Amino acid sequence: MASTLSKAFPAAVKEIRMHFSPTSASSSGARKFVAQHYKEVKASNPYIPFLVREAQGGPARLFVRLERGAEKNAEISNLEPSAIIKALEDLIK
Repeated sequence: MASTLSKAFPAAVKEIRMHFSPTSASSSGARKFVAQHYKEVKASNPYIPFLVREAQGGPARLFVRLERGAEKNAEISNLEPSAIIKALEDLIK
């Protein structure tokens, strides 16, 4: 399943951003995703910013900014890394 992350994303993708709590149990999957897959995503997409932001008190979210300022997002609270990969795949389509 992680093979999607080892491929270059479409040219329309301009930025990937994750917001999650560094301590919340509901953000544990997001923390695991970053620990396990950040390097792979950056190696495959070195020119796309992949930002990780602290967000206390809110749900964990994944954002994809596309060309012309369009933005898509998905809530990733309580998801495992494999489900976050699926959410990312859906957002970059």
